[in-house]
Amino acid sequence: MEPINIKGTAKTPSVNFDADKGLIELKGRSIPENTIDFYNPIFDWIVAYGNLKKDKTVVNMQLEYFNSSSSKCIIEIFKKLEGVANSGSSVQINWFYSKDDEEIYSSGEEYKSLVKLPFNFIEI
Repeated sequence: MEPINIKGTAKTPSVNFDADKGLIELKGRSIPENTIDFYNPIFDWIVAYGNLKKDKTVVNMQLEYFNSSSSKCIIEIFKKLEGVANSGSSVQINWFYSKDDEEIYSSGEEYKSLVKLPFNFIEI
């Protein structure tokens, strides 16, 4: 399965998805012009990845800012990852947040309450 590597911009996060390593990373800002166009290939990749039935998947989410339409897509990512977990993979979410950024931390707590995945909160 081909990895996804997208360099981040001022409006889109960097994306590093590597099936061989069981690694899914998003980092930066997420305020794309067309959120669905940006995230649809990510959704498709996660669904295909779930069919590989990897033993362990590590998800690193290090977002410094995201808008409401990106938030909906992040929830969708987590829901698709629930499917990966339900197929037998151990999925660990690492939610990174800055010490002074209560909004990002709270968003992570909200996502955690919406899905059945283990969250590890990491202060940076």
